[in-house]
Amino acid sequence: MRNKNLTGTGVAIVTPFDKKGNVDTEALAGIVKHLHSGKIEYIVALGTTGESVTLNKDEKELAIKTIIKANGNKLPLVLGIGGNNTADVIHTIKKTDLKSFEAILSVAPYYNKPNQEGYYQHYKAVSQSTKKDIILYNVPGRTGSNVTWETQIKIAKNFKNIVATKEASGSIEQIMKLIKNKPKDFMVISGDDTLTLPVIAAGGVGVISVVAQVLPKDYSDMVRLCLIGDFEKARILHYKMMDITDQLFVDGNPGGVKWALSELGKCDPYVRLPLCEPNDKVKQTLGQLIKNYK
Repeated sequence: MRNKNLTGTGVAIVTPFDKKGNVDTEALAGIVKHLHSGKIEYIVALGTTGESVTLNKDEKELAIKTIIKANGNKLPLVLGIGGNNTADVIHTIKKTDLKSFEAILSVAPYYNKPNQEGYYQHYKAVSQSTKKDIILYNVPGRTGSNVTWETQIKIAKNFKNIVATKEASGSIEQIMKLIKNKPKDFMVISGDDTLTLPVIAAGGVGVISVVAQVLPKDYSDMVRLCLIGDFEKARILHYKMMDITDQLFVDGNPGGVKWALSELGKCDPYVRLPLCEPNDKVKQTLGQLIKNYK
């Protein structure tokens, strides 16, 4: 059965750091409230944008507790639990208290570069480890390998708690083949902010967004317009946000979005190595775009 709480605009929330490099819980709680005000549909914690791979266990627990408390049950929450060690992913899922979360977002294994059977067996094992809904996350630009639409369809048909895919392949052709052939209730979620409008036009149900963290109201309004088929009005917002969207990713994510949030006074721009802040040109351009945005 389709999980309607995963339609619309989800936001992959950042993990703010203070100048000493610690998790800034006050800023994180403030960003949650900022997203509430922007009327997005759900929040994704500890994803790529949350720099989860550089957080230790205690920091992850602190971020989770902060988000849950600040959210106050207002929005559905999704938790990122993924990796390239299947056994470790399963262990983490089983040891994590998931009662506050609507679903798990689990990225396709990276670095190992498994074949398609490896992807299938990985998600089979993850599916069997929990009763929670799971969102598959296909992002070849980060993992170095693509989960084909055929493999995603096979996974969707055989494992009922894998209810959706966050598709960030960048291939509209792959996304359309996935939508055409998927089970009826399986949901295709855009993983690329620039492609959300065409993905929904093709039959997608929404987005897990980075840009909506900076422009939550306009971005979530655009998605809602798309979902009711009002693409004329949606296009106005899409193109209004396009320059900022482009700049957020020019010199890396989440460096760009953290800089933009710092320009809005929401958090400091600090990221953890091996990430660095965006270059001065991107900073200047983003600052000017945000200043002039109306």
